[in-house]
Order: sequence, then structure tokens, then C-alpha cells
Amino acid sequence: MGVVVSLEDKKNNTGSVPPLIDLTKADMGRVNELILSKAGSDVEMIPEVANHLISSGGKRLRPMITLAAARMFGYQGDGHIKLATSVEFMHTATLLHDDVVDESDLRRGKRTARMIWGNQASVLVGDFLLGQAFKMMVDVGSLEALDVLATSASVIAEGEVMQLAAAKNLETTEDEYLAVIKAKTAALFSAAAEVGPIVASASRTDRQALRSYGLNLGLAFQLVDDALDYGGNAKDLGKNTGDDFREGKITLPVVLTYRRGTSEERLFWKDALENGANDDKGLEKAKGLMTRYGALGDTIQRARHFGGIARDALAPLDKSPQKDALLEVIDFCISRVN
Repeated sequence: MGVVVSLEDKKNNTGSVPPLIDLTKADMGRVNELILSKAGSDVEMIPEVANHLISSGGKRLRPMITLAAARMFGYQGDGHIKLATSVEFMHTATLLHDDVVDESDLRRGKRTARMIWGNQASVLVGDFLLGQAFKMMVDVGSLEALDVLATSASVIAEGEVMQLAAAKNLETTEDEYLAVIKAKTAALFSAAAEVGPIVASASRTDRQALRSYGLNLGLAFQLVDDALDYGGNAKDLGKNTGDDFREGKITLPVVLTYRRGTSEERLFWKDALENGANDDKGLEKAKGLMTRYGALGDTIQRARHFGGIARDALAPLDKSPQKDALLEVIDFCISRVN
């Protein structure tokens, strides 16, 4: 008999998007049951590592979007449950892999799996979850949904490699950075939203609307995260603030501040991000420079721009509780910086 992981109470983790939570509550109960089943294994370390991250406080925003997007078009089957679970497993696998690549010590206030079980276990359990995700996609029997999610998995991997190539490269342009987060973050949001209308046999126009919604929501979500890392708190961010700075990550606030600064200030950024002079004193200086050049405000303004595109993508669709809830998600993402 396989070992099964447990899930902690999610009430404290999802109270920030109540309309979407209320609409998807019953379906999310089934998703959680499927997560328990599919993350189980006779290999004891697999459920231990998986449970460490699955139960650590994620909002489950992506699978809820899949569920709402399917119900929006009247879907009555159970394929959306498997697709939503696949989306969550893909996200979890990405986090496990990310923490290894980024050499992260903490995630959501807890030690990362790699710090407890090692890099090899984190990568391999991530691979296990990806395998389970693709098995569930095949079970659904929709080649279109499988194509969308499989394509997003490839794009996410490309985004990771793009980010690796741009790591600590202060000459990264804004366009180059947006291309990275479009692949690394927004691709899965886009796929999560698009497979809903696909499994509901909605029109191509409806499918394109949800794809655009998810893509632009994902861009807005990531840009807000970028701003929160320098100007927010750990509760809103889901990890320690300043982690991007300490890890030498090039994010949009850094790109803007570096380009707008003096030659002396650019030397500070090179020393901090390229040479590892990224202690607390350096972080405070970085925040001060971002304030001086309006980089955080402009990053948030970019996020609002993409949030507006996401809102417009849904505008032509018929009014429904699901549409209203998905629009609320945009407001939630942006409001995290208020």
C-alpha cells in the first residue's frame, strides 16, 4: 500500500480571493483528494518531500483558475479536476527545481526541500510530480489540453534557462526580462486558464480570451512579486523579502534602477549582485536607490498595465459568477502592494 501525504488546513492560505474560493470550494476538495492520492508512493522519500512543499501554504491560485474557467462554460464532467491537479503538480515541481537552481534556503518561511533532503531528492521528486501530472492529462483524453500543458512545460524550462543565462547580468533590458517572466511564470497561468474552456468544448474565441487573461495575469503577478521583494513583507510575498537581492537575481526593479542610476551607483549594483556584496546594509541601499528612481512604482504600474489587458481579455464574455471571480483575482494580485 502506497504512502500518502497529508494536507494542512488551507483556510489561512486562500482567504485573499474569497469569490474564487467560494465558487471552486467543492471542486477544490476533489483536487485536494487527488493530490493526496497522486503524491503518494511506496518510495517513502517521495511523499515526504512532496508534502513538505504541497502543505507549506500555497494559495492554489492556478488550479482554482482552471476549475473556474471550465465551469464558466458549463462543464459538468470531472476532467477539470485532473487538469487542475496537473497544473498544481507542474507548479510544485517547478518550485522544487527552482530552489535547486537558485540555491534557495527558504521558501514560504520554511527550509527548502533541498536543504533537508538534498538537491538530488528535490530534482527527482519534482520529476515524479511532473510524471504524475502528465499521466493525469492523458487520462482526461483531450489532446488539445495535453498539447497546451505540455507546451507550457517546455516554455517554463526555456524560461529557467533564459533566467540562468541572464543571471547577475546587469545589462539585461526590460524587454529581455519580460521575455523571461513570460516564459517562467506567465506560461503556466496562461495554460491553467486555457485548458478550462478546452475541456468544456468552448469556442476558439473563448479559449483565446482565457489564454490572454492567464498570460497577462501571470505577468502582473510576477511583477508585483518583484516589487514586494524590495518593498513588501514576507506574508504578502510568501517568502522572505530581499531574497532576490541576496540571490543576485535580476528583476525589473533592478533593471530600471541600474539603468537610471549614476556610474557610481551602477558600480554598487555590480558589486552587490555580481560580486556577492548583498548583506543587509546593501539591501537597504538598494531599496533607497529604487525609491530615488521610482523603480518600484514603475514596476507596479507595469503590473497594472498587464492587469488591465487581462481584464479586457474577459470583457467580451457573457457575465457569470466565474467571470466576476476571475476579475477579482486581478484586483487581488495588484492589491498585494497596497
